[in-house]
Amino acid sequence: MAFRSIGAGGRAEDGGEDSRGGGAGSGKLSFYEAAPDEEISLEDFEEYALDRLRVLKGIEEERSRGKKMEEMDPLVSDLWRKHMGSDSSKKDVISHFILRLAYCRTEDLRRWFLGIESVLFRHRFRCEMPAAQQKLMDDCNLPYKAMTSAEIEAVKENLESVARSTNQVSNSKMYYKVPFEDVPELVSGRKVYLRRGEAFVPREQLSFLVVGQFRSRLSKALVLTNRKWISFIAGEEKDRLAPMVEALSTRYLGPDYTQPKSSNEISLQDLDQLAKASFPLCMRSLFFQLRDDHHLRHGGRQQLGLFLKLEDALAFWRAEFSRKVGVEKFDKEYAYNVRHNYGKEGKRTDYTPYSCVKLIMSTPGVGDHHGCPYRHFSEDKLRASLGGLGLNSRQVSSALEKTRSQHYQLACAEVFEAVHGCSSDGINHPNQYFEQSRALLQQPKVKQMCSFSFNDTVEFFSQEEPASGGENNNNDANEEKTTLMIS
Repeated sequence: MAFRSIGAGGRAEDGGEDSRGGGAGSGKLSFYEAAPDEEISLEDFEEYALDRLRVLKGIEEERSRGKKMEEMDPLVSDLWRKHMGSDSSKKDVISHFILRLAYCRTEDLRRWFLGIESVLFRHRFRCEMPAAQQKLMDDCNLPYKAMTSAEIEAVKENLESVARSTNQVSNSKMYYKVPFEDVPELVSGRKVYLRRGEAFVPREQLSFLVVGQFRSRLSKALVLTNRKWISFIAGEEKDRLAPMVEALSTRYLGPDYTQPKSSNEISLQDLDQLAKASFPLCMRSLFFQLRDDHHLRHGGRQQLGLFLKLEDALAFWRAEFSRKVGVEKFDKEYAYNVRHNYGKEGKRTDYTPYSCVKLIMSTPGVGDHHGCPYRHFSEDKLRASLGGLGLNSRQVSSALEKTRSQHYQLACAEVFEAVHGCSSDGINHPNQYFEQSRALLQQPKVKQMCSFSFNDTVEFFSQEEPASGGENNNNDANEEKTTLMIS
């Protein structure tokens, strides 16, 4: 297929002199201003996009752990080498434009893509040699010029005076002349020397300027790409590329939870106990809403139904819904959808349980209960829900602070740690939360290797003991048992 993406000006670019994109510093780094004009297969189209997405998701995960910029550098380098290769300008540019299409469609998607791409660009720019950095700035028409040794020597005393007055420690031997209007914060804080409308900026601060320009241009390009998507691409490619592109923003890249593990088989009578002990908040709130109201709207049924892989799903849902709508109405209006979710009807596809990203990006309406509680609950409702999990006021406040900063998965991971009294490597999927919880709670207490604060010991030791219903009992062969599985 011919890949013709939307350029920064919102138009399809026809050719260009360099398929790597405009401003490709040293042939590797780019502002992605010229769209590629390449023939690629649909398989490569998806592979390129997913590989770059793995890099961006990895960066997001490390950022959510509070890593500093210097700590991020080796991590980002490893992610790039692993998924993108050390020298693939073609893949770099094409994958960027594919994800630009995928993430241009809503304000939330644009904000996420802009933030993570900017972190990636900053890292790559910092890793370039000065000559390559200057070439990129020249190609992108950035008015930042490296000062010669003679120019630096002529104002050396002034530069040292500024450094002393602001308690800056700078060993930089390279400075750049920058229009003063591009560094208003440095000028207002008197952190740079000014002369004839130019600020003399040390090299270690150059990346912030260039990244700012990158963000500004990419932000405008995303808005223009969105207009082009709405007016042309979504309609022209509705049967081919559009579904693939639209699915990328909610694509889950972790372990496959479609098929349940045999170790997660549990008896139906233990389900309420397990929901209290091991369900993530997104599924716990849905489950007990179903228990209380004996009904869930479509979004809630999909979210909870795919999380719970029932061996006798129909019996479970019929038992709940029939209390409110009756058996006849359930069989007529709901049974087909339940069987369809489990690959028993229609095209017989066993659908994948929803990931955290998909829940976060969902848009529940009035009367809906699905989605991500950390994203969609009001603060008062979330505070009450977290208190119901046994979190103390400090733990609740910390989780709420994460949600205010839009770090929803990090908030979930903190709640996991508070509930279970041990550390977590992050939560990316509700089923991952459940599996890790069961693994911890099924360990003998004396053998658990979790660390926890003494301030949390009251909450930790008040945890209810794990249910034992998951073990097979061969002596009860005559007992009819309905079994469900957490996928």
